[in-house]
Amino acid sequence: MMKNLFLLSLLVIFAAGCKSNTKDSTAAYADRPAIARDIATANGLDDFKDVEQINFTFNVKVQDSLRSQRSWQWKPKTNEVTLTENNATKTYKRNGELTEEEKQADQKFINDTYWLLFPYQLVWSDAQISEEKDATAPISGNKMDKLTASYSGEGGYTPGDSYDIYYDDDMILQEWVYKAADGNREMATTWEGYKNFEGVKIATSHKSPDGSFELFFDNISVK
Repeated sequence: MMKNLFLLSLLVIFAAGCKSNTKDSTAAYADRPAIARDIATANGLDDFKDVEQINFTFNVKVQDSLRSQRSWQWKPKTNEVTLTENNATKTYKRNGELTEEEKQADQKFINDTYWLLFPYQLVWSDAQISEEKDATAPISGNKMDKLTASYSGEGGYTPGDSYDIYYDDDMILQEWVYKAADGNREMATTWEGYKNFEGVKIATSHKSPDGSFELFFDNISVK
């Protein structure tokens, strides 16, 4: 089980097959479902339009052992990305054609920023959205509203994946379940440890039901 959890995090299976577009405000997303816009707004999307740079470190811990760590610097307005991993640093721009090396880094970037800013992906991406009221959350067992974000079977790095997200009355994510397109992989984690960075709300910790797996962020700064 622990090996599977570790592989889930490293194989970038959470990077949904989508096209991310950082537009300027929620007004630009009139074509997205109202619930997607409401969740993105509640989590600070309108403040994100002013972000010049965001830094963060993505960490994966299994049984108190740190298994993966990579640090990012992202400038949303220019889409310049810098990755530092294993004492090596590389910078690229997420526009135009990417080299094979840049694609490998970009897969990690998509994965890590999905965990970091998933509420925004509900409007940035082309996910199909469906809703369910008073669903039972998989970890806490509490009644929450549920939204499912499903991606098409074409394009992106891992097409066909879907996410069931469970959110509270304030439109803040509390739990989610990732489901792989092949139907053979599924994982539930919490969304907790929320902190506010210049209006951008980030869940800094995601834990498996038994707490043996944790994906967490530190060294976060927003300018």
